[in-house]
Amino acid sequence: MERRTAWIYIFSKMGGAGTNPLKVSARTASIGFIGGFITIGLLAFLTSFTSSMWLMAPFGASCVLAFIAWDAPFSQPRSIIGGHLISASVGLLLYHLLGDGFWVIALGVGAAIALMHLTRTTHPPAGANPIVVIMAGSSWSFLLNPVLIGSILIVVIALVINNLDHNRQYPKYWL
Repeated sequence: MERRTAWIYIFSKMGGAGTNPLKVSARTASIGFIGGFITIGLLAFLTSFTSSMWLMAPFGASCVLAFIAWDAPFSQPRSIIGGHLISASVGLLLYHLLGDGFWVIALGVGAAIALMHLTRTTHPPAGANPIVVIMAGSSWSFLLNPVLIGSILIVVIALVINNLDHNRQYPKYWL
């Protein structure tokens, strides 16, 4: 395929072919609001009440998946907990071995994406973890708190909130 034809083909695929399939529901919005409010509220409270950091920005995005797209593979406990652990571990390892250069951050995100996929723990919000850990210069304790404890807390609250709704069964699977 000649170069110009290849570019035309690539750009022709960017037009989209349908309409947004997402359905709007007041019930789903309410569950998302309640779940996100309780989860982030608790993590923020613990952060202000103790000397530890319990909250990180990717947890907000994890709440979107846990309470709105609760039945998606990316929203299952394995992906929430495993994805955050793997991605944060990658970021910490690279930071402590290679420093905080722009290329280390890029390498961290790319490696985290690949490892989450290979371990079947893909959780899109966790892709930001290497950025968070490297830019903050985090210590290894960051892996326990906020990453592990926070992601477990998200799952525990999602278990309760999602299963209060008779139309939901969370999780769809554990492993």
